[in-house]
Amino acid sequence: MTEIFYFDDALIAVNKPTGLLTVPGRGADKQDCCLSRLQAEVADVLMVHRLDMDTSGLVLFARSPEVQRNLSLQFEQRAVSKIYIALVEGIIEADSGTVVFPMRKDMEQRLPPKHIVDCVRGKKAVTNWAVIERGENSTRLALFPETGRSHQLRVHMQSIGHPIIGDPIYGIPGERLMLHAETLDLKHPITGERLKLACPAPF
Repeated sequence: MTEIFYFDDALIAVNKPTGLLTVPGRGADKQDCCLSRLQAEVADVLMVHRLDMDTSGLVLFARSPEVQRNLSLQFEQRAVSKIYIALVEGIIEADSGTVVFPMRKDMEQRLPPKHIVDCVRGKKAVTNWAVIERGENSTRLALFPETGRSHQLRVHMQSIGHPIIGDPIYGIPGERLMLHAETLDLKHPITGERLKLACPAPF
């Protein structure tokens, strides 16, 4: 079963758990995913965007090719507002900030796939952040990505010395990656009205 968070004739939003792929990967052991589980319940769903396997939270699926094109274009044009919640290592003293570090895939490490900051060959990547709460040895952040590079939030937090807690690639492995896609704000592809979905972080 898949936890369906929002459902109508045009689109479906799913609350993806951590540890589950959004779409099938390579190999027979990577076929279980959010898309296949949802297709078992709703046959007409099509992928719009993805989350890392380790990241939990809201993922959108379209119910027709027309809606898929509309939503994909909104993501491409950065017309979808996204808010992630993260728990990072250490105390961040500033209340807010922006990380602007270009990124690219690390071709020297294939498994697990890794991305790195590269100011020469990297593609533009921008992440805004704001402190929600400071703990004893951690900081709870709201992250507002302007771009959607693979592993962007994870790499950017590591690059400023505050890796996300539980990150098995860019930090110290833990029970889970403390990163959750909490909010999606977009234009409904049929009605044209704003649709704001908010799924609270489980940590």
